Amino acid sequence: MPENASALHLLLTSDPALREIVWLSLFVSLSATLFAALIGVPAGALIALTRFRGREPLIVLLNALMGLPPVVAGLVVFLALSRSGPLGSWGLLFTPQAMIIAQTVLVAPIIAALTRQTIEDLWMEYRDELTAMNVAPVRRAITLIADAQFSLVTALLAGFGRATAEVGAIIIVGGNIDGFTRTMTTAIALETSKGELPLAIGLGIVLMLVVFAINALAWGARRAGERLAG
Repeated sequence: MPENASALHLLLTSDPALREIVWLSLFVSLSATLFAALIGVPAGALIALTRFRGREPLIVLLNALMGLPPVVAGLVVFLALSRSGPLGSWGLLFTPQAMIIAQTVLVAPIIAALTRQTIEDLWMEYRDELTAMNVAPVRRAITLIADAQFSLVTALLAGFGRATAEVGAIIIVGGNIDGFTRTMTTAIALETSKGELPLAIGLGIVLMLVVFAINALAWGARRAGERLAG
């Protein structure tokens, strides 16, 4: 098909428009995953290693937020960053920073929930040893996080995968502005609706390659963890 040939030409010639969209997508998703990890890993470990009133409802809420609809997350961030919102003075709406915030809201619960489950399982396994050695709570968390590093890498990759495939939230807060806030997913949706299939197909190929790479890395991390455990 002519569209496929044109899409292949865009990829092989490293079309500037395609390259710019891919770069922005990766920058936004990687940044959001980093911020989500800084929030989610400590929060998940804290919930796993402490007992407090309301812990069970919090775990249920955290698990529910893993399936938070992207448009809802986008709406919440939009309202917070709009002129009448509490963060409106920051002037971040319709910028890549707003998109990073929206994706962080989506990814942080995923990383936190997976971290909590992983750390809690390890705590059940090593609780007697760590208690007998009188390890302080903070040291416990650091020790278990280090021991679970390969499983946590898988959690981070799951969060990154969610971020790269996201479209609803970043359209709401980013506006899909050409050359400024247009990502792979939003560009695919727009170009397909316009009937401009070569760019959409080219971006779709890149996005699939990113997804395959994420899954390969996750599989490799699990295998490495299993080999070390064995």
